[in-house]
Amino acid sequence: MADQETLKHKDLDGRAIAASINDDLKRKIDELTDNDWPPRLVSVTIGNVDAVGIYVRNQKRTAERIGISFEERHFPAEITEAEMQAAIQAMNASPHVTGIIIQRPVPKHLNVKLLQSSIHPLKDVEGLHPASIGNIVYNELVLGPCTAMASVEMLKRTGLELPGMEVVVIGHSEIVGKPIAFLLMAEGATVTVCHHMTRNLAVHSRQADAVFVAVGKPGLVTGNMIKPGAAVIDIGINQIEGPEGQLLTVGDCDYESCRDVAGWITPVPGGVGPVTVAMLMQNTVTAAHRQMDYYRSEYAANAWTTVPEGRGS
Repeated sequence: MADQETLKHKDLDGRAIAASINDDLKRKIDELTDNDWPPRLVSVTIGNVDAVGIYVRNQKRTAERIGISFEERHFPAEITEAEMQAAIQAMNASPHVTGIIIQRPVPKHLNVKLLQSSIHPLKDVEGLHPASIGNIVYNELVLGPCTAMASVEMLKRTGLELPGMEVVVIGHSEIVGKPIAFLLMAEGATVTVCHHMTRNLAVHSRQADAVFVAVGKPGLVTGNMIKPGAAVIDIGINQIEGPEGQLLTVGDCDYESCRDVAGWITPVPGGVGPVTVAMLMQNTVTAAHRQMDYYRSEYAANAWTTVPEGRGS
């Protein structure tokens, strides 16, 4: 690790990182559009969930800014699982839909994992289809879970060498903690995964060159649990009551005490969140490219007279 004095207080600005990623995507989107294969992202919301609104607005604003067509589709809360699966299959079949995202939460009577599995892997821009997550085990990182990819991208932006790095991941969820561990192992890092049954959490975290935290418990990680100069990637998003009764958005780390010790740290908000949206856009562009290549290879192999209606040959 470099000298602590040169590392202290280096906030990882998620908004700036996201802007850089999105700028790079614009050229690829223009190429897709020129090839008559413009990316189109469909957002699926089931029921009226106020908490979802801000995420959808952020996704739509980012998509439209960089040239991705964004469509919102709302379904009633009482829709059945069979009806919802049928709607997803219709999107799978449409060549004009290149990406599908299911906004969470969904009504309790629906199995979100089953719905996610219904999305065709070529259109799984969230990277949450079992095939997409399974591919990570084989170091096939084409479409990974957006939050996990965003978190690892932020560590890369520190400039630290990932091969051989000692990393602790706190949290082992299927869509964040576990994928982060596999993504880091693919980069050559040595990864320890901690969870609610881990004994002496601080013993593990103090030895790490980088700590990822994604458990949903505000203030879980404090400065005395961090190795001086380490990178701290805080993925938690929690709302707590401030001193004057106002709602505050905080992460899983005690930001001030960790910031005094860490070499790099992600703020909440403004850290992993914006980069997650950028990764969703990156996955959308990747998915569109893969579909274009797939359809055109099938066109060539089978001597189709046309590619899917409305798409260029």
